[in-house]
Amino acid sequence: MSASGFPVAKPLPSVWTEEPHVLDDYRSAETLSGEFDIAIIGSGFSGVSTAYHILKISSTAPAVVLLEARSHCSGATGRNGGHIKPDTYYSTTKYERIYGSEQASKLQKFESSQVLAVKELVESEGLDCDFHVTRAVDVYMDPDHARQTYAAYVKLRDSGFFDLKDVAYTDSSSAERISGVKGAQSLFSFTAAYLWPRKMVLGLLQRLIQQHDVKAYAQTPVAKVSKSRDSAGFWTIFTSRGNLRARKIVYATNGYTAALLPQYSRKIVPVRGVCSHITTPRGQNSPHLPNTYSLRFGGANYDYLVPRPDGSIVVGGARQTFLHDRDLWFNTVRDDQRMSMAADKYFQNYMQQHFRGWEDSKATTKRVWTGVMGYTSDYMPHIGEVPDMPGQYIIAGFTGRGMAYILLASKALSRMIVEGIDYEQTELPAMFESTKERLSSSESELENEFSGVWNLKEKDHAGDFVAPILRARL
Repeated sequence: MSASGFPVAKPLPSVWTEEPHVLDDYRSAETLSGEFDIAIIGSGFSGVSTAYHILKISSTAPAVVLLEARSHCSGATGRNGGHIKPDTYYSTTKYERIYGSEQASKLQKFESSQVLAVKELVESEGLDCDFHVTRAVDVYMDPDHARQTYAAYVKLRDSGFFDLKDVAYTDSSSAERISGVKGAQSLFSFTAAYLWPRKMVLGLLQRLIQQHDVKAYAQTPVAKVSKSRDSAGFWTIFTSRGNLRARKIVYATNGYTAALLPQYSRKIVPVRGVCSHITTPRGQNSPHLPNTYSLRFGGANYDYLVPRPDGSIVVGGARQTFLHDRDLWFNTVRDDQRMSMAADKYFQNYMQQHFRGWEDSKATTKRVWTGVMGYTSDYMPHIGEVPDMPGQYIIAGFTGRGMAYILLASKALSRMIVEGIDYEQTELPAMFESTKERLSSSESELENEFSGVWNLKEKDHAGDFVAPILRARL
């Protein structure tokens, strides 16, 4: 990781950030000072959604300020695949083993409710962001992995603890024909959505600025926060444009959290992922993808595909090309750098290779970029009051699943901030709470999972090493 762990200055442009927005570098004033009721560090989905819910439920009009180190919404929200995909079945078996059936079921229902919650937000606020409800199609490419996953699914279904009514299964006899994916062994499908994530967040931020006089400052990195409150109950926030005081602080900092809160080192780790934008020549007819996809090659090796209304495809993943090289992706914030030549090459002819009917599409990779996610040591986000720091709150560490967590998580956190309720009263899954126990634990399931693939020598087909090891671990 960089010496500081703070965001680097000029990240590679993504498909979402290449189009300028009026709020890109918006600042309410050139210098920053004054007192605020609530300061939110980070203007991605977590930060803006938290501000939205705070103002929605407040009986008064609190003074709110958002601080962003780079352009607004230029972090993970502006660099992901634009996919709202709940984990309705795949990881549930693992969570049931770790947390028990009751909490695993609560988590599954929480994720499943996000799609329609985002739909309601987009429609109620009139946000122009290419939002579409669809089906997510998980396609299994490895026969053993397909059989193991189906067996786990049947066990969940028969237990009676989990709501799987929305999940549909298709076996090998028709998986390839229905999915259009060459060599498909089986598939599961369920309700999901896709959108232009940065347009949604910046559209919401624009409404907060215009309707609620929210202050927002881009290109204003926070250097540090005072170690204690002053006699009037204010924390001091030190930024590149001046200092401000706030009664309450929200860290919506995801992979950058430990730079400001060192107690979250190893608990929220910056992890890079890679994503691409695939297009076809104008006038070239390419098959329409009505669904979003995940192609699961075994274990933790999978790609995700999100169709765009213009016929292009956003494809992310390529883990087979870099997981073995820890320094490329783990504990690094360098989203200003490409992942590797192997990752870039991975997406060439991707649609022609994997999808029926795309052989003559002339689909080609237009852009490849990286993004920084916040992976937690136990795979659960940290939400709630920062332990031993009254008046400071955190909503971070979504382990690549922020689009399926953030909206309702921020709504619950806002109740803690405005109404003063305890975490237990929010009805969030218990394992999301940021606690002393989680911060003091020396264990890291994240590091344990990937330790077997690090520092392996690269071969032409790195997946030959990676896939069997990760299959064994998962």
